[in-house]
Amino acid sequence: MRRQFLTSTTALVLLLGAGQAYAGMDEAKAFLDAEIKDLSTLDRAGQEAEMQWFIDAAKPFAGMDIKVVSETIATHSYESATLAKAFTDITGIKITHDLIGEGDVVEKLQTQMQSGENIYDAYVNDSDLIGTHWRYQQARSLTDWMANEGKDVTNPNLDLADFIGTKFTTAPDGDLYQLPDQQFANLYWFRYDWFNDEKNKADFKAKYGYDLGVPVNWSAYEDIAEFFTGREIDGKKVYGHMDYGKKDPSLGWRFTDAWLSMAGNGDKGLPNGLPVDEWGIKVDEKSRPVGSCVARGGDTNGPASVYAIQKYLDWMKAYAPAAAQGMTFSESGPVPAQGEIAQQMFMYTAFTANMVEEGLPVVNEDGTPKWRFAPSPHGVYWKDGMKLGYQDVGSWTLLKSTPDDRAKAAWLYAQFVTSKTVDVKKAHVGLTLIRESTIQHKSFTDRAPKLGGLIEFYRSPARVQWSPTGTNVPDYPKLAQLWWQAIGDASSGAKTPQEAMDSLCAEQEEVLERLERAGVQGDIGPKLAEEKTLEEWNADAVAKGNLAPQLKIEPEKDKPQTINYDELVKSWSN
Repeated sequence: MRRQFLTSTTALVLLLGAGQAYAGMDEAKAFLDAEIKDLSTLDRAGQEAEMQWFIDAAKPFAGMDIKVVSETIATHSYESATLAKAFTDITGIKITHDLIGEGDVVEKLQTQMQSGENIYDAYVNDSDLIGTHWRYQQARSLTDWMANEGKDVTNPNLDLADFIGTKFTTAPDGDLYQLPDQQFANLYWFRYDWFNDEKNKADFKAKYGYDLGVPVNWSAYEDIAEFFTGREIDGKKVYGHMDYGKKDPSLGWRFTDAWLSMAGNGDKGLPNGLPVDEWGIKVDEKSRPVGSCVARGGDTNGPASVYAIQKYLDWMKAYAPAAAQGMTFSESGPVPAQGEIAQQMFMYTAFTANMVEEGLPVVNEDGTPKWRFAPSPHGVYWKDGMKLGYQDVGSWTLLKSTPDDRAKAAWLYAQFVTSKTVDVKKAHVGLTLIRESTIQHKSFTDRAPKLGGLIEFYRSPARVQWSPTGTNVPDYPKLAQLWWQAIGDASSGAKTPQEAMDSLCAEQEEVLERLERAGVQGDIGPKLAEEKTLEEWNADAVAKGNLAPQLKIEPEKDKPQTINYDELVKSWSN
């Protein structure tokens, strides 16, 4: 028995040794030859030097089995299928990169945070959780990690300054808690060909008295939606707007992904309004959440937010296909590519690749799109200095419950898939841009005409107005799930927009109150304010140089304004 055990152990050692013998620069060169070539911001010598660093840093962990997880999008599919295998071949660390639903990622993360059981060695989760990670202190501060325990496995060529999303993953304490892996925005989408059609332009000018163009504000968007709805183009009746309204979890992120900020709720401030953010949650000078309802100085149920919901409902009913009301996010997504939608207030740029497929009604024969992305229009409550839209930033997070050696091996993989060696190629696959050097790469200059304004936007100064959920939200998983139920009640007609937002802010404050009572977030957790009237809180905000909660504007319509798309792009490059 003992002899058999020794023989098995010896065989295992030999097998592991053989595996490690095959991990190294030969495998790295084969990967660079087959997969990367010149799609990198590093030259070949730089690529090989970076691979050599990974080979050397990984030696103490060769033979380990590491498990990481992310949601299922094209970028992560590429990592799971291609980059994980390459990393294993090059370093000898076996990576299993699981792909599951976004909600499932958050559920696994929550379970690990609550139980302390190491389910995954690293998570790619939305930077929307930054307030959660900072307050619960279950995630490692990457700033501390890179300076101390993880110093020996931190790539000297990581170049954090090159990442465009680190301001979204940095907490009020100044520490970085998550490393961006993929990033995409919600932008305005429109049929560039229809907007440039001479008859459409003349008819629009005759009816509305101003030029058809990219809407700067919601008043213009509304006019354009009305103009195109029912209009016949290429023998088909078309619609001026697209959205979705089914009471489903996807209806939540339709709104937490910055819809209220586009209308003008919250305060000025980039990347997020302070002291009141785009969820309508207010914090004090110590970043403690003090309320969500206007009665406590928040803005979730303020006039700007109610206006945002009312416009959502009005436009879907009047200008979108009737089926939109019963659609979920995933069902509505492909509709604009079918060729009957003139514009959509916001579209996730992660789906750009699906919108430029050969043979689609929205793609020209030469492969260029008939549509363009542009900055989103803003509502009547919006002021200069506010954020204007949402960016999703899926980011690597290491939990404290993961043993150090496993966290180190996983951190090496996280850096590998975001490294300068591979990032340009990965960005071409998923079109989820995270590095400035990648955005400026010549290959994207060459490809830009086929991506409908995506590259122009990411190279523009407008980019900074798009940001994820900020640090005011103290428990993203608990609070985010309240939104789809409240909005669903408004969408179905069970509640008025005001009633739905009153209910939502009250439910958010119940969560804040429970967190305050439990004391689990210490001196950076919620501390609810006393209740006052909207007028009192507005006067207090104005006296302090802030905005929210704003008083109701009558009428809730400003002068419509449009801009020529080509002039807009030219102004960016100037």
